[in-house]
Amino acid sequence: MSEFTPEVGDLVFDEATRQVGRMMGHEGPYRQLRPVGGGREWDASGPLRPPTDAERLSAGVAVANARSRGEL
Repeated sequence: MSEFTPEVGDLVFDEATRQVGRMMGHEGPYRQLRPVGGGREWDASGPLRPPTDAERLSAGVAVANARSRGEL
């Protein structure tokens, strides 16, 4: 099995934080991810993988719910 190497703009699942984020860039061993609905980036140093359909859907629903509450 080949190692997953995300490109800038790809959605990824950060195994360490258990969150779906969008790949924004990388610096050394760290990859900068941003939450799907926007917000503050975080540095991911652990394993990343493509999100499952359920994880991708859950992230999208969380964004829609936050918007409906006026949080975004």
